[in-house]
Amino acid sequence: MRLKVPLLLLVMLLASARNSAGSGETVKDFWQTFKRSVITRDKDAVARLSRFPIGMSYGKRSIRTRAEFIRRYAEVFNEQSDAAQCFDRKEPEIDPQNPKRFSIACPDEAGNEVVIYEFERGRQGWKFVRLDNINE
Repeated sequence: MRLKVPLLLLVMLLASARNSAGSGETVKDFWQTFKRSVITRDKDAVARLSRFPIGMSYGKRSIRTRAEFIRRYAEVFNEQSDAAQCFDRKEPEIDPQNPKRFSIACPDEAGNEVVIYEFERGRQGWKFVRLDNINE
């Protein structure tokens, strides 16, 4: 009986750690939640689905905190591309060199798919990590 309690606690602890790390979440599940949050402009949900600092290209400084992300939300999702419209039509492109990364390419004003949203899977599950514009 004495061995059963520590063993049960160990099993529960491992199960809890696995769930908190988002290890069971698929790319598809994460993407559906993320894109729905962007389309509905749920800034709090998008922030929870992001890892800080969020890398920014084209000479803009990284977004370091959740509060800064909320303030700069339009810069990330509306300034160079209409992310909500793009995300509604796009599916993730898994990095063939690293299955723990995927991206979504969106068009700029000229219609060129150069605005890239990048995502990575880490200990906390899938997260939005970077915005890039390959023209800048």
